[in-house]
Amino acid sequence: MNDLVPELDNFQQKIDDEQRIEPKDWMPEKYRLNLIRQMSQHAHSEVIGMQPEGNWISSAPSLYRKIVLLSKVQDEAGHGLYLYSATETLGITRAEMNARLQSGESKYASIFNYPSLTWADVGAIGWLVDGAAIVNQVSLQRTSYGPYARAMIRICKEESFHQRQGYDIMVKLAEGSPAQREMAQDAINRWWWPSLMMFGPHDSDSVNSQQSMKWKIKRQSNDELRQKFVDQTVQQCEILKLELPDPDLRWNEERQHYDFGEIDWDEFYQVIKGNGHCNRDRIKHHVKAHKEGAWVREAMTAYAGKKAQRKDAA
Repeated sequence: MNDLVPELDNFQQKIDDEQRIEPKDWMPEKYRLNLIRQMSQHAHSEVIGMQPEGNWISSAPSLYRKIVLLSKVQDEAGHGLYLYSATETLGITRAEMNARLQSGESKYASIFNYPSLTWADVGAIGWLVDGAAIVNQVSLQRTSYGPYARAMIRICKEESFHQRQGYDIMVKLAEGSPAQREMAQDAINRWWWPSLMMFGPHDSDSVNSQQSMKWKIKRQSNDELRQKFVDQTVQQCEILKLELPDPDLRWNEERQHYDFGEIDWDEFYQVIKGNGHCNRDRIKHHVKAHKEGAWVREAMTAYAGKKAQRKDAA
């Protein structure tokens, strides 16, 4: 253990000096495992997150909306690919990550275990869920692990498009008929609190937050990010002339931030444990799609092998 002290000190000094850690650099095992947990969870969230929106592609109200939604879901698949590839630089395989997801050992964002019941939910997911994701992910562009930080640059640009797509849907519904406004308000009522849960538990209750902050894997705490999201979203909702479902929501002049009500953490932990509305359906669908896509992966592997053989022969 004493032999590791200089290495640990040098590693922490690099972090403190804002230097990036790269795959071939020495790193503590706990740092590597912490990254695998966070990055694979992030990748899983992108892939599982395709399901609640993908169900609406064929039911979108116009060809334009179908095209935009299809483009967005395709982006989410790409984000998963970037993040899985970045995580593989830490010495874990894609197959291992998939196995951990399907067994329940590895988690994904709790919010994707809620159902998308109406077209307004597609708008709420884009506006609220992707809006929350952007708040979190912008700071990850400065995370200490190089492959993760670089992947986040493109992901954040595309997530900004996703958030605008969702908000545009909400604007159109808010300007529409009474029934459309009611549908938009209902979606906000159901997605607001799960969106706040996306940032994770309070910092005092988070087992990984303190160490992640020290290693600059995370650059801002859960509560700081949640507050930032609330502050920006309240103003956006005022433009829609709709309401956020929180009677305790009010501006605090002294703090220069919005105060908001307490999150139902019992619900959050129940969803995390696998007892949400759609937990089982989400994993069942992922397993089915993974099995049905096996022939594609096998064909790609065989093609790559033959291509390599031809190159060697030449």
